[in-house]
Amino acid sequence: MLIQRGGLKVVAGLGISGVSAVNFLHEQGYRVAVTDSRETPPGHDQIPAEVKTSFGQLDLELLLQAEEIILSPGLAPQLPEIQQAIAKGIPVVSDIQLLRRATDVPIVAITGSNAKSTVTTLIGKMAQDAGRKVAVGGNLGRPALDLLKDQPELIVLELSSFQLETTSNLNAAVAVVLNMSEDHLDRHGDMFGYHKAKHRIFQGVKKVVYNRDDSLTRPLVPDQTPMQSFGLNAPDLNQYGILREDNGTLWLARGRERLIKSSELYIQGTHNVANALACLALGEAIGLPRDSMLETLTQFKGLEHRCEYVKTVHGVRYYNDSKGTNVGATLAAIDGLGAAIEPQQAKVVVILGGQGKGQDFSLLKDSVAKYVKVAILIGEDAPILQTALQGSTELIQAQSLKQAVELAQAKTTEHDVVLLSPACASFDMFTGYPDRGHQFVACVNTLV
Repeated sequence: MLIQRGGLKVVAGLGISGVSAVNFLHEQGYRVAVTDSRETPPGHDQIPAEVKTSFGQLDLELLLQAEEIILSPGLAPQLPEIQQAIAKGIPVVSDIQLLRRATDVPIVAITGSNAKSTVTTLIGKMAQDAGRKVAVGGNLGRPALDLLKDQPELIVLELSSFQLETTSNLNAAVAVVLNMSEDHLDRHGDMFGYHKAKHRIFQGVKKVVYNRDDSLTRPLVPDQTPMQSFGLNAPDLNQYGILREDNGTLWLARGRERLIKSSELYIQGTHNVANALACLALGEAIGLPRDSMLETLTQFKGLEHRCEYVKTVHGVRYYNDSKGTNVGATLAAIDGLGAAIEPQQAKVVVILGGQGKGQDFSLLKDSVAKYVKVAILIGEDAPILQTALQGSTELIQAQSLKQAVELAQAKTTEHDVVLLSPACASFDMFTGYPDRGHQFVACVNTLV
């Protein structure tokens, strides 16, 4: 029999993190209830029988009885029921806040519009390869509170703006905002609201890593907080960046010290060079040995659906970047691969399109003009893309992904790259971005 402690904790919204929060609080001996607007929310069968549940709508009466509300990231704090609770002075927090209270283990905290998952996975792998007992999760993979079961000595968290907007004083050992581009403006209202949510990651931070190519990533923190930058240019002393040799060889460097050639990384493209540099800076901040980190970089194969190398057909490399569901992610992929193949006078053929979520596609135009031979447009918003990119390069509309891949093959020559990076959501034609990515891989594998 658990001894009950404190007042009522109400978890609003189930799903993966909600289930994890309910079970964690229950194990800690708190009185717990859960409410969800869905009749049968996912995970409802994974919570203890003694936990009070109220499904089908957010239960205002229950929320107003709470000592504290734990809000799932899928629910906006702006919801009227949550706002009423806030007006009554009831604290609303995230599962990340519960984690911070529950442990003093150092946290590596990572956010950004793009590349979060790659950097989180890679720094986790670096820590593991260096012999650290590390647990990796948050917005990626395992929910944050479940990581405590591993009794780790280090926690690496991928954090979304949704998680951060209800998290205070994370006090991370080191934190980074990798980049900032328009995303989730329907939730945060505007870029300022989005920026404010992301930068909550730096509250109480011990060390900062920022991207000097993106001024929106640099935080306002006390002067005495150690800061280290990464970027795709020659670095100042003690910063991370790249050095180019006259023959075009690209080195990842710390200050003037050359560390590893970009060609030795398994993951290719200048955007992945930036991701590797970010990890080296994060790793240095938590004391990982450099040789071990560089060894991991030569082995790390990247993540599925994130600029994932598929195969080479007739000297043309095919990449699956189905996770590129916003303009910023697609820009990173086009610029990254485009710059990498430019010395061979090669070009990118990119497959774009789906549900555009009201984004401004004209932001793609300069990069498409510079690096893209042909843009093949699919899905619901193909006509909008056609208008936005008019005059940048050759544009072709395809009726299916299979047709798009066949057209891409017909338009490429040796050393070119075919890139699926839609800059759009996938639900008009697929069950989600993984389905879109898998279908692309299947189409590529049928090419002869």
